[in-house]
Amino acid sequence: MLTAITLLDSPGNLLHQNGVVFISNEKDIELLPVENTRSAFIRTQLFDKNKTQVHLSSETSQLIFIKTKDHESSSYQLELARKAGASSWKVLKNWDIPRVFYFGKSEKLLLAFLEGAALASYKFSKYKSSKNNSPSSLEVCTNITDESNLDELITTCLATFVARDLVNEPVIYLNAIQLSKEIEQLGENYGFDTEVLDESKITSLKMAGLLAVNAGSELPPTFTIMHYKPSTGKKFKKPIVLVGKGVVYDTGGLSLKPTPNSMDFMKADMAGAAAVIGTLCAVAKMGLPVEIIGLIPATDNRPGRNAITPGDVITYPNGKSVEILNTDAEGRLILADALIYATKYDPKLVIDLATLTGSAAAALGKEGAVMMGKAYDEEKSFLKIAGKEVFERLVEFPLWEEYGDQLKSTVADISNLGGPTAGAITAGKFLEHFTDYNWIHIDIAGPSFSKSGEGYKPAGGSGFGVRLITQFLKNISN
Repeated sequence: MLTAITLLDSPGNLLHQNGVVFISNEKDIELLPVENTRSAFIRTQLFDKNKTQVHLSSETSQLIFIKTKDHESSSYQLELARKAGASSWKVLKNWDIPRVFYFGKSEKLLLAFLEGAALASYKFSKYKSSKNNSPSSLEVCTNITDESNLDELITTCLATFVARDLVNEPVIYLNAIQLSKEIEQLGENYGFDTEVLDESKITSLKMAGLLAVNAGSELPPTFTIMHYKPSTGKKFKKPIVLVGKGVVYDTGGLSLKPTPNSMDFMKADMAGAAAVIGTLCAVAKMGLPVEIIGLIPATDNRPGRNAITPGDVITYPNGKSVEILNTDAEGRLILADALIYATKYDPKLVIDLATLTGSAAAALGKEGAVMMGKAYDEEKSFLKIAGKEVFERLVEFPLWEEYGDQLKSTVADISNLGGPTAGAITAGKFLEHFTDYNWIHIDIAGPSFSKSGEGYKPAGGSGFGVRLITQFLKNISN
């Protein structure tokens, strides 16, 4: 797994080297330091015969030329470069010292290619008895970028790996208490402060949703606060608050999920929390001039003897009463506590990330995440732009008043379950009741986990959200 990318000067004679040569377009061929006959051969193979790879071997070198496909959309062009990078890792990982050469003129395409290779290098082998070690560093020969950009790139990738690791951990290890310990250690490693609220403090704060969901568990809940303060200067007077759903395992409670298709990957129901944690790691390591608060309500959702039942009513500190109609609609219950808690920071913006609804996954699949909220259009626009840049795309759904009618209750202010349609939106309408500030909700149920994997996203947790929110924070802090 790659943990470092280093920059080297471009070689004098390419044909005495070993490595992968990235070709971003046909003009790159003219810039290769090889004889005309060889460059003509490479051009013919890659562009006339439309091959994706060309191998050149000799007694002194092993070179593989990999091209990216062209696309009229800049967003897709970068994504295709990432996929080419992921493909290159299949070759690079077999070398003791993997090396990439680039003689083209597009820094963005090169960085995307390297990002794809780095992200594809991830593997979760903690529980494997046989571990196949792969290189931990990659050398890049080019004059089109600098060390600072490579450092920033690997920082984001490593932060994504943090999120992937957390999602991939089974609940037998990563319960709510252990999650809080992991966050504390990451805070020490990356440079942000942490505070963990235990069950007694959660009870004193009357966090009704977190306590209700946790009632069926034998283990207590936690509520972890992460705080990153920039060392020099701040872009904004008010902090940005990130909230992540931390249901470390979701059985559905008494509204039990069917098995095996719906429960076998429910360790991933804390992918929102993992994305927030990974983002704090990236932002702190980069030293961005933005104050960030991260809030992680965490528990498992089990059908224990004290579990909440459909028909129960809970009341939040803001006075809002909620009728529980389905205990499998638990994520919104614990997010509500965090959204209320966020008020104390007088935030500039609050963004929550959660694997909240199957409806969002059904609407967009793994290709993107559902977004909604009542933030300024400019803030939403910046978030969508960041999504296109890193190809963690967002589709905004409406929060029309009519959707709120589905949450009406005869015994409480609202229920925790909408009707048979627009499930992602009614979940957002539920959360809206607990916000009185600029707020954006992102439902990452579709792209957060994959059983098979693809390209630079191996099977398991994808880390979706880390690159998105980090890019967003970078953009607005410039």
